[in-house]
Amino acid sequence: MSKQSQPEKGTPQRPFVLGIETSCDETAAAIVSADKQILAHRVLSQIDAHSAYGGVVPEIAARQHISNLDHLLRDVLDEGEMTFRDLDAIAATTGPGLVGGLMVGVMTAKAAARAAGKPFVAVNHLEGHALTARLTEDVNFPYLLLLVSGGHCQLLAVRGVGNYERLGSTIDDAVGEAFDKTAKLLGLEYPGGPSVEKAALSGDENRFPFPKPLLNKPGCDFSFSGLKTAVRRTAEACAEKEGALSHADRADICASFQKTVAECLVNRVKNAAAVFQEKAGTGKFPLVVAGGVAANAYLRDKLETAAQDEGFSFHAPPMALCTDNGAMIAWAGLERFSVHPETDDYTTAPRARWPLDTKAAPLVGKGKKGAKA
Repeated sequence: MSKQSQPEKGTPQRPFVLGIETSCDETAAAIVSADKQILAHRVLSQIDAHSAYGGVVPEIAARQHISNLDHLLRDVLDEGEMTFRDLDAIAATTGPGLVGGLMVGVMTAKAAARAAGKPFVAVNHLEGHALTARLTEDVNFPYLLLLVSGGHCQLLAVRGVGNYERLGSTIDDAVGEAFDKTAKLLGLEYPGGPSVEKAALSGDENRFPFPKPLLNKPGCDFSFSGLKTAVRRTAEACAEKEGALSHADRADICASFQKTVAECLVNRVKNAAAVFQEKAGTGKFPLVVAGGVAANAYLRDKLETAAQDEGFSFHAPPMALCTDNGAMIAWAGLERFSVHPETDDYTTAPRARWPLDTKAAPLVGKGKKGAKA
């Protein structure tokens, strides 16, 4: 959507920031303006390249980024009717993620920024998700964030750009990872999250009483590995009894799994809401849900109801902006650039690990590459 195609929104306001996203298996880029207009937006999916393997193959992902990114950037600039010199800054996901893919995006962004004489802004992929709701809605700081994706499941107090406090995180599997592994063991198509959600539509969510790890326990942490194991054992038992896993069994397992995940998320969000309010002193604040799993309509509905029960307003990006995309990176880059217009991140290197709350103790240990979460 070019500037000229959106006259009802008025003339886009500077700064204009280009964002590049290559942290996993989407090659994406977008241009956003200070008045929250998405001036151009393109995403190239790699689903076909990885579907045969049932998951993302890092080397294949990096090669796909190399093959596609230059053409994608040309299309985005044409759509926005701009050149690199018309931009005010260029941002790229610099971590966390697959290092091979990150290197492609970061080096391309740095080269373009240097050639055009523009600042380069290094963006934390998680901060891209964390701030997307501010691009699509009027959400003010502070707010409570539930970040749920294939690699992350965290509850954070968001007090400003770069100001995050982790209240809870998964102690084993991320919720998106649990969806993907459940889909794989049930023989569903990749990507797993949408496949589980689709199968659950025709299932009985009350048939299988799966365990709910940490439910009603103190704290804000999550656990999903035990649930994943219960799903595998249930699927094996059904297959042994019937000779093969039936369509009805598969749908019921998906529905029961999805219901269990929702109950776990809601329970931990309510705990975090109490902690968040205690730290803030008083008042009701927004609950923002972001990340790829936020595209699950069933989970969104349950979380929105929970927010209403707690007196919080509920916010989630449009479905298209929940999964990895360039607009969220462009917006996070713009927010950072607006706060620190002197930004110069040319010396920043891609990072496989990059927690939002850098002061929190690592949950899984800390090595040369930094904390995992």
